[in-house]
Amino acid sequence: MKRIILSLTALIMAAGVAFADNDKPITVDQLPATAKQFITDYFPDVKVSYAKIDKEIFSKSYEVIFTNGNKVEFDAKGEWKEVDCKFTQVPEGIIPQQIKDYVSSNYQDTKIVKIDRDRRDYEVKLSNRLELKFDLKFNLIEIDD
Repeated sequence: MKRIILSLTALIMAAGVAFADNDKPITVDQLPATAKQFITDYFPDVKVSYAKIDKEIFSKSYEVIFTNGNKVEFDAKGEWKEVDCKFTQVPEGIIPQQIKDYVSSNYQDTKIVKIDRDRRDYEVKLSNRLELKFDLKFNLIEIDD
């Protein structure tokens, strides 16, 4: 009986490893409608280099990389999770107003080059390499340099 259980456990673990980190190239048309609209709204003049889907065992996500080096990650529903604009700045409409206000009043000569959100917080990277973390009520909770 122990052999059967151990064999089944090993088989399940092997199957999980085989399916984990399964990136597959896709076309922009294969993205969820919300993600396609986001790209149209915030990156209308930037050409997409490639898009991919990352299927995990219990989840999937999408990533779009633009020819200028910018990158956007989306969840399974097409909602943005991360916007990384290495050589430009994150489009204003993506950034919550409270975060924009905080950055403009405390770091006038910087721009937001990356924003990341999840269920707990927002993380913002500034052009001066400072990283700010805000809770979901937009209170600053951490500064990292």
